[in-house]
Amino acid sequence: MNSFVDIATNSINKFGEELCGDKVEIIKNEDSIIIVLSDGLGSGVKANILATMTSKIAATMLKEGASIEATVDTIVKTLPECKVRKLAYSTFSIIKIDESGQVYIVEYDNPSVLIYRNGLDYPIERKEKNIGTKTIKEGHFKLQKGDMISLISDGAIHAGVGALLNLGWQWDSVNEYLRDLNNVEKTANAIAGNFISVCNNLYDDHPGDDTTIVTVKVRDKEEVELFTGPPSDKTIDHWIVDNLVNSMGKKVICGGTTANIASRELKRDIIVDLDSYNKDVPPMAYMEGFDLITEGVLTLKAALEKLKTYSQQDFNNVDAHRLSGNDGATQLANLLINHCTHLNLWVGKAVNPAHQNPNLPMNLNIKLQIVKELIKTLQGLGKEVQVTYL
Repeated sequence: MNSFVDIATNSINKFGEELCGDKVEIIKNEDSIIIVLSDGLGSGVKANILATMTSKIAATMLKEGASIEATVDTIVKTLPECKVRKLAYSTFSIIKIDESGQVYIVEYDNPSVLIYRNGLDYPIERKEKNIGTKTIKEGHFKLQKGDMISLISDGAIHAGVGALLNLGWQWDSVNEYLRDLNNVEKTANAIAGNFISVCNNLYDDHPGDDTTIVTVKVRDKEEVELFTGPPSDKTIDHWIVDNLVNSMGKKVICGGTTANIASRELKRDIIVDLDSYNKDVPPMAYMEGFDLITEGVLTLKAALEKLKTYSQQDFNNVDAHRLSGNDGATQLANLLINHCTHLNLWVGKAVNPAHQNPNLPMNLNIKLQIVKELIKTLQGLGKEVQVTYL
């Protein structure tokens, strides 16, 4: 597919439980994406183990090319019915997306997978299939740009029972809310976080059941080229700057020395924006042909902290998702979260003369460590990241 398949998941645990009874497994191969949402019976440790086993078995077997019949049969034999309640120990939903955009959906006793296209519900035909004593539902369709798929556990439908809503969050209302979110939110992460936050609020911060959502949204690819730090070999300065300016994506420079290299090679002026200065982050700058120019290590570190805060599931922190500041760190974090699907990092490994000031306790190792944490955090947010050390 030429588009980017943006995937995000978010959960809340039943109040008082340290482990979630829902489990999501996502496996990305060169030719397919497999997503499994499993809901273990009950809550806590036992439910977590059951859900984890189910999702691992399903994802691993499908990845290795096993049929859905063999996969379900293995799950059934591994996790038999509860003899008391006559219920499956674990329910599940499976989505498999191949490289051409064909989607295969399997549902077993979980809420129906929701699909939206062009701002509306997109119903698909589901056929029942008996596998041993179990009945699953299967569906197929072809993804298009702008489509969204949502898998949710039944904790969302129970949200509000005994608290804000007598009968819980009814299925039609859940569907309508997710449909509206798809129309107004750009990223899968924003949709998943918003939805789980609402569920938590309906539970009045005391969830009565584990609640999980997996969001899949098909978006345009948005590439960002980020150049930070002078290369250890000065002879490649022109090569890296030429690659940067001729790339198709947004262009970002982090570092004064790095910006001076680009200015020298391109013979373009750097204009410092003093209005963007604050006590924690040095000011930004502007140069023709670049979308963002910031200071280096301090700004990267501050942006990293904002990214970590954004990725945390802290629904009581109203500032966690606000990225409206005019400083370089906030602008960088906002760009990487909301306007980036693929990040190409160009990291110079020369010792920066600016870091030799004894009043600045920085060195190359600190910068490289920040870069590693930045990569890990962005990958956790579903971004594709490549790094080239210079």
